[in-house]
Amino acid sequence: MRFLDALLGVPACIFLTLLRYLGGPTPERPLDMKRRKILFIKLAEQGSTILARPMLQRAAEIFGRNNLYFLVFDDNRFVLDALGIIPTENVITIPHETITQVLFGAIKAIRKARGIGFDFAIDMEFFARSTAALAYLSGARWRIGFHAFHGEAAYRGNLMTHRLICNQHIHTADLFEVMLDAVFEDPRQLPTFGKKIPAYVESSETEAPLYKLRSGELDETRDIVRAASGDKPSHGLPLILLNSNCGDLIPLRRWHEDNYRDLTQRLLRRYPELHVGFTGGPSEKREVEKQVAAIDHPRCFNLAGLTSLRQLMALYFLAEIMVTNDSGPAHFSSLAPIDTVTLFGPENPALFRARSPRSHVFWAGLACSPCVTAANGRNTVCRNNLCMQAINVDDVYQKVCELYEKRRKRKTTRRKTPLRKKPARV
Repeated sequence: MRFLDALLGVPACIFLTLLRYLGGPTPERPLDMKRRKILFIKLAEQGSTILARPMLQRAAEIFGRNNLYFLVFDDNRFVLDALGIIPTENVITIPHETITQVLFGAIKAIRKARGIGFDFAIDMEFFARSTAALAYLSGARWRIGFHAFHGEAAYRGNLMTHRLICNQHIHTADLFEVMLDAVFEDPRQLPTFGKKIPAYVESSETEAPLYKLRSGELDETRDIVRAASGDKPSHGLPLILLNSNCGDLIPLRRWHEDNYRDLTQRLLRRYPELHVGFTGGPSEKREVEKQVAAIDHPRCFNLAGLTSLRQLMALYFLAEIMVTNDSGPAHFSSLAPIDTVTLFGPENPALFRARSPRSHVFWAGLACSPCVTAANGRNTVCRNNLCMQAINVDDVYQKVCELYEKRRKRKTTRRKTPLRKKPARV
């Protein structure tokens, strides 16, 4: 997507903007909002789609679930299935293994979208040119998205009817809420917007609905853990997950593998019953195997590439805690009862942290951080991630121990609490 954005994005957006001007003025905003069809566009990085869950739920209440559609890369649709808000038949996918597949898949998706006849298209990407073009070509009469008014971000033409400021001082979940609210605003008044954003208060975070596991998925995942751990019984096995992200698209977000090794060895020494599993995608399997081999402990094993995405979600139900950098799993795990410790560096947790009471964040807050933003297209001049190096193993270790012991204490209390007898009926 980035390659196509750089190669074709600017001329495509210029051409489509000219077409828009030739097409005449923007149609008047509809007065009747009932049964309006809305297309949400978010091709990649579906971790942030978890943050859009409140917005999608509200859209379903307003317009009806069957009127919501979503355009996404095919291997990212899993998140939408996990949320269960968008009907499965309303998810439009684009394959992206090769550039040819992307182009032909996009053409097919545009044809399908124009056949459906959308009233609104909401471009949930920040400043991707490809999604702005898709929003325009979808045929939607009204299009909501972020606009670079004074060159504060990448140029992507003037394709939105409802142009918004990408406010980098409010949480991403609130930005998505603003995009939905903009549907009801007069586009001539935008980007001026009277919606108030409530102050962020950690204690006010609400519990997200838990992911619904299919029958047998938990047992399948237990079998995977059992095989990876050397045929140890996985039922009730105290397990901590480490997601070291060897294949991260933004390498600056990585916490050094020596830190993961040190953290693992300390945890295994302190808790003789504990097991540690390293997770990751198929492309990360070889690097994770090297990390596990360097730790060389019988209670530490590799799970990278061994689970499907649905089994990965089931794994979050089996484990106690996960330590990860700022990536998709930090958000996916918010749909499971696991505690997640997320390590932020080049990006801002005030904007991107998972909104869950079980989400725990480390961020050094250096003067140069965050350096990766929507405005700079997630590009940075940094080549030495001091922001991640400043996160101390001692602090992460103490936090994990605190969380683990709290969870262990709760389990012990539940086992010791006798069942209350029902009062006899009079």
